Amino acid sequence: MSDNQVVTGHKKILVVDNDAGRSQQLNTVLAFVGEHFIHCSQEQAVETLADSSHILTVILTGDVSNACADLVKANPSLPFILHDVLDKSELTTCVNVIGTLSTPLNYAQLTELIHHCHQYHNKLPRSGSKLGTSPLFRSLVGSSEPMAQVRFLIEQVAKTPASVLVLGESGTGKEVVARNIHNLSERSKESFVPVNCGAIPAELLESELFGHEKGAFTGAISTRKGRFELAEGGTLFLDEIGDMPQPMQVKLLRVLQERTFERVGGSKSIKANVRIVAATHQDLEEMIKEGGFREDLFYRLNVFPIETPALRERKEDIPLLLKELLTRFEHEQGKTVRFTEKAIESLMEHPWAGNVRELSNLIERMLIMYGEQIVDVAELPFKYQHIDAQVYSPEYPEELQEQDAISDLFSGFDYEDDDEEVDEQLSEPDVTNNQEVSTSGLLPREGLNLKEHLADLEVSLIKQSLVKHDYVVARAAETLGMRRTTLVEKMRKYDLQKPTE
Repeated sequence: MSDNQVVTGHKKILVVDNDAGRSQQLNTVLAFVGEHFIHCSQEQAVETLADSSHILTVILTGDVSNACADLVKANPSLPFILHDVLDKSELTTCVNVIGTLSTPLNYAQLTELIHHCHQYHNKLPRSGSKLGTSPLFRSLVGSSEPMAQVRFLIEQVAKTPASVLVLGESGTGKEVVARNIHNLSERSKESFVPVNCGAIPAELLESELFGHEKGAFTGAISTRKGRFELAEGGTLFLDEIGDMPQPMQVKLLRVLQERTFERVGGSKSIKANVRIVAATHQDLEEMIKEGGFREDLFYRLNVFPIETPALRERKEDIPLLLKELLTRFEHEQGKTVRFTEKAIESLMEHPWAGNVRELSNLIERMLIMYGEQIVDVAELPFKYQHIDAQVYSPEYPEELQEQDAISDLFSGFDYEDDDEEVDEQLSEPDVTNNQEVSTSGLLPREGLNLKEHLADLEVSLIKQSLVKHDYVVARAAETLGMRRTTLVEKMRKYDLQKPTE
């Protein structure tokens, strides 16, 4: 088969061989199994592989030169196959040499190796892709195997006209998958129109999808286009398709089969050049058994299923998701929050029933409460604390503690109270000692030394607590709401010791 006979759009097998007879035999076998191929000599191989985007694999044959060995090492993104090679020692150490064809040629072995070549291309590590930079690609961030599979499936189906059914729990990013399919398709310049089939009353859903003519029903004061017309040339995303009523399922099936529809109250057929992407969190096959979903519609929609994994199945993606979602919130709200490694570790232990949506909601809550701060395990809501939270209780200088004590003493004094009542209290004869009067929150007529008074009050309360607990410092400190070490310092400061018997 000559070069101009090769069908464009197919990756070709490059046969590198200086033996014309052996090359012709190999080409005959490749043509028989339906593969597209080209041939070149070893001397031409470097030039031929200058653009390797159209090459599926390279079959090296015969006495391979050092130049060919270098060619294998210089093209790690290409799989190589050996055939009738005399000295394989240097080549078999290269991981992109994926197999050896036996002599005589074996059909089963050849087709298996070609299959391996396709898989080699399909699973190539991608240093960057259109998906990775897409602003729509938020909740599909992740390096886990389930997410890599979802991205791969999106890439495969996007360029085709096939209907797609996106399955997965609520909050896993099914609409994001649909938007990326649209964004990477040939319809990307046209509209992406979402409609939630479960959020629209059954009696209004037909009008919502197909539109209506003026006067079609009470309230139809003008002609209105439906979602199918709005999505013309683009993509219609039918979310929660499992909630669609049975009568509408029949009408949707007809549109998918005939690619035409009529507005409610109209008789004119309108063509529907629309790609359908449907989504549901329900088990449609189980619904079919129970009579809740039409089997024929299911098979119309389920041409290419994509299952979005639950967040608990890809917990290793949580750090990357946090980073991506925080970047989005920072862009939208102008502020961010940071998480300690312990906090992230705790989040990775959470079951995430609400999936990525739940994680996004948590971040927004943390932004409100701790914007521009660092969140540790103790700051997370209790349900997200899956590891021990180390609570930091700072100790403050005495000056600040005194200010706090002063605030507590006078916090019950209402300056807006009736002035006459206060004056009356202040003018009453001083029939009690200073200690009793001062603890009532009223200033003695002759005044007092506030610092000394607070110290005396502190000593009195500490003594009472120590006596109550027989000088067991830990219990006394707990009663006073302070650390044990703080109480020890206070006892040393005021020379408070257990009386000797």
